[in-house]
Amino acid sequence: MADILIVEDNTELSALLSDFLRDEGYTVTAVDTGERALELFERYGAKLVVLDINLPGMDGFAVCSKLRESTDTPILIVSCRTEKDDKINGLDLGADDYIEKPYDIDILIAKIKGIFRRRYQREILSADGVELNMVSRTAVIDGRETELTSKEFDLLALLISNRGKVMKKQYLFSTIWGSDSESEMQTLHVHINRLRAKLGDDPKNARRLVTVWGVGFKYV
Repeated sequence: MADILIVEDNTELSALLSDFLRDEGYTVTAVDTGERALELFERYGAKLVVLDINLPGMDGFAVCSKLRESTDTPILIVSCRTEKDDKINGLDLGADDYIEKPYDIDILIAKIKGIFRRRYQREILSADGVELNMVSRTAVIDGRETELTSKEFDLLALLISNRGKVMKKQYLFSTIWGSDSESEMQTLHVHINRLRAKLGDDPKNARRLVTVWGVGFKYV
């Protein structure tokens, strides 16, 4: 999973922003169409989407709307469209912020750092009797310290971070194991079953980690 997915059809601007962000230590993927952005996001995910509006084919508003159907990943719109209605539309569709072009690169990077700090540097992730310490990578389930493997921890953290939302199997697999993994999809099911055992969930009547048949899983 890349830290940041840049969706920008101006290749020079995209390359420049990518270089600045990589210098700050982020992993970056850049694409120049909305269709390609959705394809890559579904396969690999991203922690933040930096999204232009004026794109060939599907525009940024449509991309934002489509992303919000399945994820709460932060979306930062960066656009030369400065009208009030455009800003309101972007925010109403679920963008976390809207920045006008031309922008000050230092301000943009400061905003990106703020998003990562607020969203991903929480020490404790908790839900329904489960506490995950994101720093020490330890888990407490119903008051008992519980040993989780690295993949189990990452998978449970991803599911809890998207609590109440259905996570597609392919997205979970690609995010946790990576697109170039030699593992098979069955690996995901094995880890789901192991997590259910540690959560005390009955697979046939799960109350925490639920199967959505034909789609994926969600933490309720």
